Amino acid sequence: MALPSLLLLVAALAGGVRPPGARNLTLAVVLPERNLSYAWAWPRVGPAVALAVEALGRALPVDLRFVSSELDGACSEYLAPLRAVDLKLYHDPDLLLGPGCVYPAASVARFASHWRLPLLTAGAVASGFAAKNEHYRTLVRTGPSAPKLGEFVVTLHGHFNWTARAALLYLDARTDDRPHYFTIEGVFEALQGSNLSVQHQVYAREPGGPEQATHFIRANGRIVYICGPLEMLHEILLQAQRENLTNGDYVFFYLDVFGESLRAGPTRSTGRPWQDNRTWEQAQALREAFQMVLVITYREPPNREYQEIQNRLLIRERKYFGVEMAPSLMNLIAGCFYDGILLYAEVLNETIQEGGTREDGLRIVEKMQGRRYHGVTGLVVMDKNNDRETDFVLWAMGDLDSGDFQPAAHYSGAEKQIWWTGRPIPWVKGAPPLDNPPCAFDLDDPSCDKTPLSTLAIVALGTGITFIMFGVSSFLIFRKLMLEKELASMLWRIRWEELQFGNSERYHKGAGSRLTLSLRGSSYGSLMTAHGKYQIFANTGHFKGNVVAIKHVNKKRIELTRQVLFELKHMKNVQFNHPPRFFGPCINPPNFCIAPKNCPRGSLQDILENDSINLDWMFRYSLINDLVK
Repeated sequence: MALPSLLLLVAALAGGVRPPGARNLTLAVVLPERNLSYAWAWPRVGPAVALAVEALGRALPVDLRFVSSELDGACSEYLAPLRAVDLKLYHDPDLLLGPGCVYPAASVARFASHWRLPLLTAGAVASGFAAKNEHYRTLVRTGPSAPKLGEFVVTLHGHFNWTARAALLYLDARTDDRPHYFTIEGVFEALQGSNLSVQHQVYAREPGGPEQATHFIRANGRIVYICGPLEMLHEILLQAQRENLTNGDYVFFYLDVFGESLRAGPTRSTGRPWQDNRTWEQAQALREAFQMVLVITYREPPNREYQEIQNRLLIRERKYFGVEMAPSLMNLIAGCFYDGILLYAEVLNETIQEGGTREDGLRIVEKMQGRRYHGVTGLVVMDKNNDRETDFVLWAMGDLDSGDFQPAAHYSGAEKQIWWTGRPIPWVKGAPPLDNPPCAFDLDDPSCDKTPLSTLAIVALGTGITFIMFGVSSFLIFRKLMLEKELASMLWRIRWEELQFGNSERYHKGAGSRLTLSLRGSSYGSLMTAHGKYQIFANTGHFKGNVVAIKHVNKKRIELTRQVLFELKHMKNVQFNHPPRFFGPCINPPNFCIAPKNCPRGSLQDILENDSINLDWMFRYSLINDLVK
């Protein structure tokens, strides 16, 4: 409808006569003009604005200026701020109404904050507007918002003791105003702020999308929030039914704030969102799956005033805009604009009585904070951020025979409390599912029994471990006994009679005579080596056919402790290419000596006493020092 016709409409509805010399209140509206898919479209909201102006009557005459924020059938982030600037430049409004779409609202709100001009809307649901910083300090939201939905969800989690994790699925085409993204954003931020592990994923509208969704659900949560068209929910639930995800271990919350899925449609009856134009088998599968679905909607105000104004809105929409509307929760937005205008008028009147003016925009906005009053949409409670507290309804399949969804509870935003209707939620397993069951997500938990064993397997395993322990113990005991026996036998000991001095061949020929000599006066210092070379300075002998070096130990008594016995045993067992082999010691007093294999090339002493080797004195001193050590 063209702007002049709209102005005539408002003038006719207001029905007031301007007092002489008085300046009318100027309201400027920036909303979509024709697209009825928006709850804040002008054909839906216009009659409510006109009724509010009519309610003000002679006390506060109003001039209304409307501009469209719609471009090519959708909200325009580009067009809305330009139209708002034109309104400010040419009409200098006292109050801006709208926009309802998030991106245009963000742009216009920045200008309104700069102008210190109150901006009132029942849309702009995004969580980002909750922080009224310098960019949005004059923004007042008199309608529902995503953060309030998040508060309701957190209260639900507290009631059901879901304190660990949740999974979020939503449709986000990144075109238009992204309604599903901004709706579920409030749930995400609220749950994350409550220290829950929250995972989210965009639903893929393509072949394989339902399979990807159920895979995401399995991996991330038992408490699932879904925001998107009803067709998307049907596809996910059918796949979940095939994968047995609707057996009671999961619960699916469908965020349908305007309750469109509960309204009658071409293929479904009222209160039966599971109905669809599908095969009989699919319809039955959906009906069974929807038993684990809970629908969250705004709460329709139960007061008589709302029902009356809704009927008047429907009549005026048909009369002045030529559109046929049915009662729905979308009319709540129009009612919130109505209450917002009256709230502004009330606060403006108080400001003027206190000596202020219409230009005191910041003062007017501050006076709206924390305000409570009864409007046509019930009790209106504004919080400290100038966002309205919102009521919600939780729907469940209350009648399993018919499959009808009925209210199970409603949430009071002002009281932060859930009121249960008495209709039980039909949990498949008789109780709400656990949000973080043992070993479902934390697979590294040591308490998880990943491979449960039967009784027979446990007995067999215990028997095997017992036999292994017995075998190891027996081996260690046997090894210790053998070691003790070996130490006691002293196999490393050399008797003095076993050492042979003189020519080995002559010794073998006269085997009947053995020498028992002490080191003193013996001639074994000049025996021939196995290589036929003379070693003048090495004391050598023969032991079992091996040439050994006889090294005297200058002690009168040797005490064989256990540690000494171990060391002697280890020395006898050591065999390597470089060090000479150790045959053993002789401990027959007074002939204490050790018998390593003789090194044919001689020792350091041989080198020092060999006059044929010319060594300078510094090198000789070094060798002597080594010998002394």
